[in-house]
Amino acid sequence: MNSDSLELLQQTSIYPEVRKTQQFLMPAYLSDKPSEKNQYEIYPVEHLGDGKIFSGFSALADYIIDHKIVVIDGFGGVFWDRIQLGLQQCFDEKQLSVNWISASDFLKNSKEVYKLVAPFLGEDNAVWGTKAKLELVDLFEPAITKQTPENDFPINIMIGTGAALAGWDAPLIYVDLPKNEIQFRMRAGSITNLGSGEIAEPFKMYKRFYFVDWVLLNQHKKAILNRIEVVADAQWPETINWMFTKDLKIGLDKISRSVLRVRPWFEPGAWGGQWIKNHVSGLSKDVVNLAWSFELIVPENGLVFESNGNLLEVSFDTIMFTNNENVLGKHAAKFGDEFPIRFDFLDTYNGGNLSIQCHPKLEYIQENFGENITQDETYYILDCNNDASVYLGFQDTIDPAAFKSALEHSQVTSEAIDIEEYVQVHKANKHDLFLIPNGTVHSAGAGNLVLEISATPYIFTFKMYDWVRLDLDGKPRPINIDHAFKNLDFSRKGNNVQEELISKPQIIESEPGYQLIHLPTHKDHFYDVHRLEFDHSVNVKTDSTCHVMMLVEGQTVLLQTADGTQRQFAYAETFVVPAAADSYTLTNTGGGRAKVVKAFLK
Repeated sequence: MNSDSLELLQQTSIYPEVRKTQQFLMPAYLSDKPSEKNQYEIYPVEHLGDGKIFSGFSALADYIIDHKIVVIDGFGGVFWDRIQLGLQQCFDEKQLSVNWISASDFLKNSKEVYKLVAPFLGEDNAVWGTKAKLELVDLFEPAITKQTPENDFPINIMIGTGAALAGWDAPLIYVDLPKNEIQFRMRAGSITNLGSGEIAEPFKMYKRFYFVDWVLLNQHKKAILNRIEVVADAQWPETINWMFTKDLKIGLDKISRSVLRVRPWFEPGAWGGQWIKNHVSGLSKDVVNLAWSFELIVPENGLVFESNGNLLEVSFDTIMFTNNENVLGKHAAKFGDEFPIRFDFLDTYNGGNLSIQCHPKLEYIQENFGENITQDETYYILDCNNDASVYLGFQDTIDPAAFKSALEHSQVTSEAIDIEEYVQVHKANKHDLFLIPNGTVHSAGAGNLVLEISATPYIFTFKMYDWVRLDLDGKPRPINIDHAFKNLDFSRKGNNVQEELISKPQIIESEPGYQLIHLPTHKDHFYDVHRLEFDHSVNVKTDSTCHVMMLVEGQTVLLQTADGTQRQFAYAETFVVPAAADSYTLTNTGGGRAKVVKAFLK
């Protein structure tokens, strides 16, 4: 679709009554395919061929009529009333009566549900909880399993999140919903948490989604996956797209053996900059900034499939449930369904500094938050201005008690402190890699576009100092000095910072027109980083390891995997070559030398 027609379509796709965001809703249908891909795409798709994705309630109603008895289950946050209404209108046209049974009628009352989930939510005003050790069925009354179809009705439908718990021997339709849309609906107050009797503050709703709802719903989805016959995408308030699971699994299997790219999404923030707004087309410009791009934060990203212009998105964990061994290869046994590497952008270009922060040690995140791996990070400087900097490591003279006292005084009085008295600041240059293992004090300074290459956990940031500013809603951002001081490594100071926390590139292969650069990570990082630099093309073997990649210099590259799959990627696009691809060729299809970053598990 050309940029003018896409922009026109998107102007009508905000739906402020149910979504609180200035970002557009992904179109349900894209008619035009670009003849030449030379820029960042915000809606990357996997093509399935013709006749695989169906649009609208009418076609789905016909499927239901053919089967007479069906179960419609799905993720939290779906507008079940709108789906029921859309289908009922189709049944009314055919003068068919329907016995609708709502799964939500069998949820335990909100007080009982809260009593079950409360132990996993932490203190009332705490930012974090711990991952729930419950199952979805725990939130329902046993009576849900006693419901049976009524012979007096030509059509019987059990509908709603958890509907499959009824145990009907009937076709199962699963309705998925992207995590970004869940959050936009949450902020608008158009949805609630599972079994909740009220709409909570957004941060409390998100905490409960993250630590309870999503944990239970992912377990449930995995448990019923082999029973699902139809998958639907309900991110559009007025329509639905759907496909047969057998076709989805063929698509998932294909990309798990070749290449995939998730759909990115974008968010403003208190410190956000202007690089993403100025360089990525198709996004809403009616935002003060764009601080983040969720390039590959797979707990919140989806995979988009296309057929005859119809689009359908499923959550990334779907491919991990079905094809994790193809994706992770020799590391699948260790990480299971959890994809371990994260790519995202932190945009401070013409913006502000991130907070001074650190991330939890492995034992701390496991014991307190229920995560399996911790938030070990690196900052790759994709772009920056001349005076950009990174805050990293302590000054050699650091006095932990004095530092804590200064932070606490600032928090109480809102007085600024000279952070450089305690924390080192380093000049940032394009293609630098700064190493941030857990427990390291750090921040990205203004003037950067940071490619954050990290372990997957992404919300466990202990902020100590936030430059005495408010968030975009005019409220103070949470400060977590106590958490931070239980995790800070004060030995990362002085000359040790230059030696241990700033990667020193090493040429490990070289020939005319090609170099392979090793950007060593810290010993605590379980992933490593290479940069492929080439004028023409380069051949790479996966060695049974997943490769997460980005073109960080150049215009475009063409990737061809061993099975013949070809995909072209533009500057700053993230793409993944699964372990099962075996080998691939990258060809420089732009001007000048191409540089591609590759992150992989050690």
